[in-house]
Amino acid sequence: MQLSSLKVIHKDPFTFLQESTESANTTIEDEDLKARRFGNLSINSIWQPAARPQNSEPKQAPNSSVQTRKQEIIKVTEQLIESINNGDFEAYAKICDPGLTSFEPEALGNLVEGHDFHRFYFENALSKGNKPVHTILLNPHVHLIGEDAACIAYIRLTQYMDGSGMPRTMQSEETRVWHRRDGKWLNIHFHRSGAPSVPIK
Repeated sequence: MQLSSLKVIHKDPFTFLQESTESANTTIEDEDLKARRFGNLSINSIWQPAARPQNSEPKQAPNSSVQTRKQEIIKVTEQLIESINNGDFEAYAKICDPGLTSFEPEALGNLVEGHDFHRFYFENALSKGNKPVHTILLNPHVHLIGEDAACIAYIRLTQYMDGSGMPRTMQSEETRVWHRRDGKWLNIHFHRSGAPSVPIK
């Protein structure tokens, strides 16, 4: 029985909150496209700008490979968060570079390098799957940096039950830098502000 779950929610100027989906079925529209559909018409097809200056080129819509790579980054980020929710250090270590660097509330403003600092929390404080944890990634935004690097920024909301059985929510703001090596995405750096990863009892 899986006790943790994760959702991704995207916000845009046309809807306050789009419908969220479970991580296994997550789909996104490319943030760079910014075209929302009304029936069979998109905003881009309804509104046409004045004639372009003669020397300007039309802006190209993002191709499917760009959208696919952005989707990959969101998916691997979801997998990393799920490994934290489940207290699964082995899965976490497979997704993170051995030289992972981070700034996070638990490190008290210090730059931490490697896995040992994080392993302590997995072994002593994370849920190990014995308590329900629900995580939502709000409005993830992916920057692609060439073919083999990317950065994702998002708000992370974590719902859990505290020691007295009351439901609680924690919020953090996270940025993660990913590097692809031998066809595999690895988290090489992250910065988290706000709540720590370990639920407050």
